[in-house]
Amino acid sequence: MLDSVRLRLTLWYVGVLSAILIAFSVAIYSFAERRLYERVDTDLYSTLTAISAALKHQGGNGEIAGPAAAKVVQELQRPAQAIAIFDAQGKLLAEHKTADGVRVRLPPSGVASLPPTSFYSLPEQNPESDDSCRGLVGRMHMQTGTSPYTIVINQELEPVEQNLDLLENILYVLVPATLILAGLGGWFLARRSLQPVAVMSARAQQINAENLDERLPIGNPRDELGRLATAFNELLARLGSSFSQQRQFMADASHELRTPLSVIRTTSAVTLEREDRAKNEYKAAVTIIEQQARRLSRIVEDMFLLARADAGHPSLQITRFYLDEVVTEITWAASVLASQKNVHLAIPSPPEAPFQGDEGLLRQMMWNLLDNAIKYTPKGGAVRVALAVLDTEYVVTVADTGTGMPAEVQPRIFERFYRADKARSTQGSMSEGGAGLGLPIARWIAQAHRGRLDLQHSSKRGSIFVVVLPRTGLSAAQAAE
Repeated sequence: MLDSVRLRLTLWYVGVLSAILIAFSVAIYSFAERRLYERVDTDLYSTLTAISAALKHQGGNGEIAGPAAAKVVQELQRPAQAIAIFDAQGKLLAEHKTADGVRVRLPPSGVASLPPTSFYSLPEQNPESDDSCRGLVGRMHMQTGTSPYTIVINQELEPVEQNLDLLENILYVLVPATLILAGLGGWFLARRSLQPVAVMSARAQQINAENLDERLPIGNPRDELGRLATAFNELLARLGSSFSQQRQFMADASHELRTPLSVIRTTSAVTLEREDRAKNEYKAAVTIIEQQARRLSRIVEDMFLLARADAGHPSLQITRFYLDEVVTEITWAASVLASQKNVHLAIPSPPEAPFQGDEGLLRQMMWNLLDNAIKYTPKGGAVRVALAVLDTEYVVTVADTGTGMPAEVQPRIFERFYRADKARSTQGSMSEGGAGLGLPIARWIAQAHRGRLDLQHSSKRGSIFVVVLPRTGLSAAQAAE
């Protein structure tokens, strides 16, 4: 039962409300009790004041006789109060009982030891007597130098206790009833509030890899549950996109792998059809098989690198080196291919650029960019490589004078297995036919080093790719993130 959010919310709601109601009830009871006892004390003190004034009026010669005291008590009597007047020797001059016949009760210690004006409280003498009272003792002098008279007034506390008992009974009934109603209301509200969650849960259980286009219902997109459903739907959209990319990746990979395998299988089959082939025919067949095997190996290595990058395990080997040396060496290596194609490749003389990162991956990035530039530059064209050192960044530029790319395909050139010109993708190059993985791998390498790779410009007069890397390089801790 406690696994239910609805029950936990209800229990929390009832628990908090219980604490508030109990504290409020205690405060109300304490306030009512204090106010009722203060009213009793006020009544006692007003009676004492009135009796003192009346006695002074009666005792003009400084003494009060019993009849005069009795007359004062008779005139100022109250049904709930018992009154007694004593002279200086402790003789009772006058007394008045309550309407229930209860007489004045003196404190156990007597009145002589009490201050001139003091209150006291006495409990019931037995459970059936109902004679608990609040008392007030006051002393007065008729004239200066005369002996004091003592006035004792008791007021019944039974009405006060009855009112407090009534308030207590009301609170005992009201608080549990309120908690029960609040619990039922909280349960109902929690059920209504969490109903969309149950609906979303049921719908989410029906979604799998085959129907990722399904979405959770959104009642109110502005409340918390609506925002949760919106976030979940966005997650489903991203998952759907990822699944689509994975399916497309698998389809493209299968297609790319099938081509060299088909060439290898066909070449082998044709070569083995006859046993008396010339040596040069076998050599040509083996050459074709070797070229396709190298292309197949390159595709598999690229796919393996991308797979490790997607899984978050690129295994970067962080070392200190000079980026200008990497750019120069890769440019010299690519010049061989450029000369075969009659493409002029400018050998840079870059400024010194110390860097920290994965030297092997950065070499592969530069190799892929130069391979791509030379591949799509016609004979007689040129490829230019430049390295600039800025305040916080290194900027590597690879520009060619090729035919460029149409504007509609430029946003997709960094997609895996995408090739703007598939007819030219199988032409000879340093990668033995492109598979559409060179630019995606190059961009990932730049991003893995906290940099970026972008197509800055592409038109009929050529294309410009720009790599921006931070001068701080990449630490081992950052590579592990």
